[in-house]
Amino acid sequence: MATEDDEFKVPRIKLGSQGLEVSAQGLDCMGMSGVYGPPKPEPEMIELIHYAIDRGITHFDTAEMYGPYANEILLGKALKGGIREKVEVATKFGVKLVDGKAEICSDPEYVRAACEGSLKRLGVDCIDLYYQHRIDTRLPIEITIGELKKLVEEGKIKYIGLSEASTSTIRRAHAVHPITAVQLEWSLWSRDVEDEIIPTCRELGIGIVVYSPLGGGFFSTGPKLLENLADGDYRKSMPRLQSENVEHNQKLFERVNSMATKKGCTPSQLALAWIHHQGNDVCPIPGTTKIENLKQNIGALSVVLSAEGMAELESIASADAVMGDRHGPGAPTWKTSDTPPLSTWKCT
Repeated sequence: MATEDDEFKVPRIKLGSQGLEVSAQGLDCMGMSGVYGPPKPEPEMIELIHYAIDRGITHFDTAEMYGPYANEILLGKALKGGIREKVEVATKFGVKLVDGKAEICSDPEYVRAACEGSLKRLGVDCIDLYYQHRIDTRLPIEITIGELKKLVEEGKIKYIGLSEASTSTIRRAHAVHPITAVQLEWSLWSRDVEDEIIPTCRELGIGIVVYSPLGGGFFSTGPKLLENLADGDYRKSMPRLQSENVEHNQKLFERVNSMATKKGCTPSQLALAWIHHQGNDVCPIPGTTKIENLKQNIGALSVVLSAEGMAELESIASADAVMGDRHGPGAPTWKTSDTPPLSTWKCT
């Protein structure tokens, strides 16, 4: 197994072309606050965050929806005592609970209120990277970005990001105010973004932040993942982990695992190394709630893949290698994120 040297510090990269610098690997804090089953003990999660900082991870990703609100509060507590100046805080707005159901909203009034709420919960004066969590297809993207631009001018946020946005949405948003990062799902079993989204980001000088680079944990243990999922863990409903698909997808894991064994690393490290080798404009943010897993993830930075190794992995993870969609029916993704033209919009 590729191990993480206690002296090794995660290097830094430039994310996008607007001046933001982050650690080459970030930490998705979502799973700490109940999305993958019950919330984890707060002292342990703060210890994990501090350990990550000691090892050079400075890019922390959260959202108002995680908890909801609890994850931002947790991160805010972890960053007290002079730690704030050492890190880059990324959070998101745009998905809120209404009568117990998630609703996508990016009206200007809500954008501003959400930002103020996140600033308070995080205990910061300015958010480094502020994402639209999911695209509100009810109103032109220009309306939302226009309000975010005002927040930049007011010093409440530094950089603007989009998550799960189509190429059209990215281009239109970028024309209003430069977009620094696009967050998207990219892994050995989610490669559809390679056709249009990744090239568009690179054309426009937009950084790429990768969530679920380990396929929600599938590339750690394969189908055994299902045996350890807590009640309430949304991954239980993932189409790719349903009985009719998981046996087929196990073959993909076995081939990745076999290649990892030959290289002397874990399958999760190999899958994560594949993302790291995509370019210095890519920052994966694998999530974990355990220090040992965090060590493994950092160890992936030491896994070297040749051009032949990359080609072998991509052959294993070909378009027909995976069975089942990555999300259930109706889940908003970049494929359904186009918004109405600004020319057709009438203020109400």
